[in-house]
Parts: sequence; C-alpha cells; structure tokens
Amino acid sequence: MECGCEVVIVGTSDKVFETADEFKKRGFSCHGVKADFSVREQVYRGFEQCIEKLGGDVDILVNAHGIQRRHSAEEFPIAEWDEVMNVNLNSVFILCQEAAKIMLKKGYGKIINIASMVSWFGGQTVPAYSAAKGGVTQMTKEMSNDWIARGINVNAIAPGYMATKMNEALLDEKNPRYQQITERIPANRWGTGDDMKGCCIFLASHASDYLGGAIIPVDGGYLVK
Repeated sequence: MECGCEVVIVGTSDKVFETADEFKKRGFSCHGVKADFSVREQVYRGFEQCIEKLGGDVDILVNAHGIQRRHSAEEFPIAEWDEVMNVNLNSVFILCQEAAKIMLKKGYGKIINIASMVSWFGGQTVPAYSAAKGGVTQMTKEMSNDWIARGINVNAIAPGYMATKMNEALLDEKNPRYQQITERIPANRWGTGDDMKGCCIFLASHASDYLGGAIIPVDGGYLVK
C-alpha cells in the first residue's frame, strides 16, 4: 500500500474490516474480505470476492496466511493435521491456481508465497507445519517452471523467527528455547513484520522479473550460522 497498490486483505473475523478501514483513514486503498481458508469453499469464494473488490483483475498475490498446531508427531491429532494442511498448503495451491488463470491471460503477474525456516529443517512438535511449508517451497519452484516463460514470477519468502502471535509461546525470555534461538541469530534479535517489507516489495516489482522459484530467507542470518 505504501507503494501505491490497491490491496485486499483477508481475515477470519470481522476485525479484517476494521483493519481495512484503519488503512483507508491513513489514505491507502484497502478492502477487507472475511473468509476461513480451512474450508475449501470459502477459499474459492474468498478469492472471488477479492477479485470483485479489485474490479476483476489482479497483478500481485501474497499468500501470507497460516496457522500453527503443536504436538509431538506420535500424538498429533489427524483433525489438526488436516486443518494445518488445508490452511497452509491446500489453500495456497488454490489461490495460486486461481490467480494464475487471470495473470496468464495478460502475460503478467507476481505470486509471493510465504515459506519458513522449516522448509530447510524439521523443527520440533510441528510435523504438519513443517510438511506444509516444505510443500509450499516445492510448489513455488514447480509453478515457477510452469509459468515464468508466460510472464508470471513465482517466488517465496522464508521468514526466520518472528516476534508474532504464532510464536507467542517461544517469546518468553525465561524460556530456554528462546535463549537458544536468539543466540543463534547473528542479528541478535527476532524479526518483525517490517523486516519483511523490502523483500516483498522487491518480489512484487519489475526488479524481480528474471527471478523464478527463489526461496529467500529473511532470518537475520539464522540459516548461515
């Protein structure tokens, strides 16, 4: 939005409309759509509503949604496995597919998926999340192979450890795991949403026209230590 884009944001509650209104008050062009991406029908309908808000067209898709469920692998409930897969992987495929149908007609588009550090390593007590993010990584590469010659760039950002609600349990400074993670980050801090902006703007712009299937870590140097 800071770069002048008209944006549609999607959320699972009415708060998404409040958020969109807050951006509008700041002078941005922003719309809200309510949808639950764990329900397949709502993925399709939510996408349709987004396109309606944008007047029937889309140039950039950012798949930034996701959920987390924590259990050891032997105890992981299959219902929660399905929920994580539906939100973190299946809906991403559907949204990429639907956006590409529009983008391919005009020979231009940018798709930005959100992968994860667990695209490279397994993590602990997050088998569904790790499997889904591994799938997003490989899907990003495959879709790039299919579409880059036809004008669509498909790439992904892999955030490191971010100070977000999803990581709330890890952010307690008394938690030994928090200390272990922080000590490994060369930047000596956890990431924030603002740390993602530069990479996202690059991937959404013409500066990335020759980039395809890249998985870009935004992790404060975590992976290389």
